[in-house]
Amino acid sequence: MTIGFSSRVALRCSALCAIGALAIASSPQGAGPSVESGELDAKAVREPPPLYRPRAGAPRLPRDVSAVAWLVADARSGEVLASHNAHLKLPPASTLKTLFALTVLPGLPAGLRHTVERGELAGIGSGSSLVGVKENHTYRVADLWRGVFLSSGNDAVRVLAGLNGGWRATAEQMQDKARALGALDTRVVSPDGYDAPGQVSSAFDLAVFGRAGLRNAEFAAYCSTVTAKFPAGGWSYDIRNTNRLLTGVGVAHYPGLIGIKNGYTSNAGNTLVAAAERGGRTLVTTVLRPRVGGGLAVYEETRSLLDWGFRAAGRVEPVGSLLPPRPAAAPQARPESAPPVREKEEVTDPGRPPAGVIAGAAGLAAAAAVALFLRLRNRRLTRG
Repeated sequence: MTIGFSSRVALRCSALCAIGALAIASSPQGAGPSVESGELDAKAVREPPPLYRPRAGAPRLPRDVSAVAWLVADARSGEVLASHNAHLKLPPASTLKTLFALTVLPGLPAGLRHTVERGELAGIGSGSSLVGVKENHTYRVADLWRGVFLSSGNDAVRVLAGLNGGWRATAEQMQDKARALGALDTRVVSPDGYDAPGQVSSAFDLAVFGRAGLRNAEFAAYCSTVTAKFPAGGWSYDIRNTNRLLTGVGVAHYPGLIGIKNGYTSNAGNTLVAAAERGGRTLVTTVLRPRVGGGLAVYEETRSLLDWGFRAAGRVEPVGSLLPPRPAAAPQARPESAPPVREKEEVTDPGRPPAGVIAGAAGLAAAAAVALFLRLRNRRLTRG
């Protein structure tokens, strides 16, 4: 007679538990859900509440934010003040140009002159935003960067990527840069942000890129420029930044706005990475894909989040950090007789358990189950 589970059931359950736990442990950190063309149905998706840890006197989160994903962070410390679906993988549109600039800017002197040759503009996606780069015209690298930041010109991106070693090489470098910054949700296919199968980023990663950009003087200057002259052979024409919070076109100008980058495609919807300064404090925000309010909603929702972030200063506990994970300390030499000691794993993102913890739990569960099986078997043999 056997009390409780039979030995076969115990063994099967232990095996399934161990396999399941090990499968979870082996999944890559940062892997998360991905939403691409038309997959998101706001009514069908049950979303988690925003991450927010208020202290006494903290302001409520704004209720007019409909974006699929958003994040507010302190640009200096990297502390994330609040977020919603921060690691949900979404098409980024032209906000991916922030990563492009971080990757390519350091290697191309601003004063370098380049005459665009035939074929350099090949491959630009249909319907792309353009600044007006022409074959056989000579441009300074600084002119092309203004075309990227102000007009979101995919033609300027093409030429700069060519100077950087080519389209594919630039995409690979951007991917490496993202990893180095701890931005693990991003997959680069088209460096200009144009819709491409599999190309995704997240509110978290884009905020990481925006924060890193503000620490580069050239990036900060370009992204905050409101108007500029773009050369056209023997003359030039005016170009204006398409970030409406910066220019005040169609919406009220946001006081203290530094800029950064907006974007739009039919696949991504409206996207915006923005930064503003007030009272010695700088905030960076990401707003991806507002679901109500039309094309201007991304600016108004960003305004609400910035206003909230400045009011919440010192009144909320951070829910995460934009800083990359610190490298593990080099192991110190130990006497041969001393047993190895496993260093404690650092958790850089709330809600993501370290793989080692899960793997350890799986091992303990399997060992316990085997012991139970042997005990039950011996009892049956004794009673037989």
